Amino acid sequence: MIAPENRGPVLAAAIFLLVFGVGAFLLPKIMLAVGSYSTMAAGIIAVVFVLAFFGVFYLRSRRQAGR
Repeated sequence: MIAPENRGPVLAAAIFLLVFGVGAFLLPKIMLAVGSYSTMAAGIIAVVFVLAFFGVFYLRSRRQAGR
């Protein structure tokens, strides 16, 4: 079982994995739909998705460094 003091981080990790997992699963369909309109926009969407993924880790490290 998970200790009560560890439930918050475990829940946050599960939500993070779920959100970015679903996003990664849907990203090709989104890029194809947007790519029919503009290939540049489809590329920007992919870059923003990857930057958001690493941005979450960056923001978390900044918050942890402040403690």
